[in-house]
Amino acid sequence: TVFFSRADFRFMAIRNPVFILMTALSLASLVLLTSLGLNMGADFRGGSVIELRARTGVADGADIRARLDELNLGDVQVEELGSARDVLVRIPSQEAGDNAEQTAVGLVRSELEDQYVFRRVEVVGPGVSGELTRAGSLAVAAAVLAVLLYVWLRFGRRFAVGAIVATLHDVLLTLGFLVLTGIEFNLASIAALLTIVCYSLSDTMVIYDRVRENLVRYRRMPLSVLIDTSINQTLSRTVLTAVTTLLALVALYLFGGSGLVQSFSATLIFGVLVGTVSSIYVAGPLLILFNRRNNRLGGTQDPAEPDASSETEAKGAV
Repeated sequence: TVFFSRADFRFMAIRNPVFILMTALSLASLVLLTSLGLNMGADFRGGSVIELRARTGVADGADIRARLDELNLGDVQVEELGSARDVLVRIPSQEAGDNAEQTAVGLVRSELEDQYVFRRVEVVGPGVSGELTRAGSLAVAAAVLAVLLYVWLRFGRRFAVGAIVATLHDVLLTLGFLVLTGIEFNLASIAALLTIVCYSLSDTMVIYDRVRENLVRYRRMPLSVLIDTSINQTLSRTVLTAVTTLLALVALYLFGGSGLVQSFSATLIFGVLVGTVSSIYVAGPLLILFNRRNNRLGGTQDPAEPDASSETEAKGAV
């Protein structure tokens, strides 16, 4: 607490190189997203996902693939999981409808059940996957629009621009992370993205709220100095919130089991880190970029508070 109370870091002194780096990472994420695309899970592609564990010894992925190829289920994929005993089998969508998916799982079960334990089975038909895709897209879009409306009404247009760009930057970087790592994009990923949107917005709003308060107190203070002051004043909240959240997520990643929980927690860990950095080095520089003067941010002098510059001039006169 003593450390944070005395913090006086000049974050905005290096804002240009860091902002350029973050912008480059966002563009790189966009290129990855459009060129390679996400590793869509069964929730959005349809088909079946089966997690297997060998009853004895290690799982033989080549043998599993060869045995399932004989069932004529399409391009079956077999992936290793956290340990040598665990594998993940992906069966593509069967074109004959939802019942065909269940039939395919039944064939796999009868073929492998003597040697493997079926730890998880997810089956999604083509019609359901299309509905989930639409619902997931609408959920993310609705969340971003709700954020835009809230910030616009609460803080005004110029603050809203910075908050929305910072939030979209975090979502885009997280999508790039998912593409780069090959983590399966499923309904849990949608939940992680929505959580990141809320976390990023909350972190940015704490700083923006303090900036707005300081605009009232120090109308003539240079905007970069005012933003640095605001960030330092809220640094304890920013750091402690990020650290406690990361501790929980790292524990979930390490001890929460393999598969869905690990991918969900890994996505959130990356999102929290990016959201914490962007609330300083994206949201802050955007205020300077879009608002060249303090009065354009809507700051007005509080009659109960003395003007900082007037106090300085008075001291100089004495």
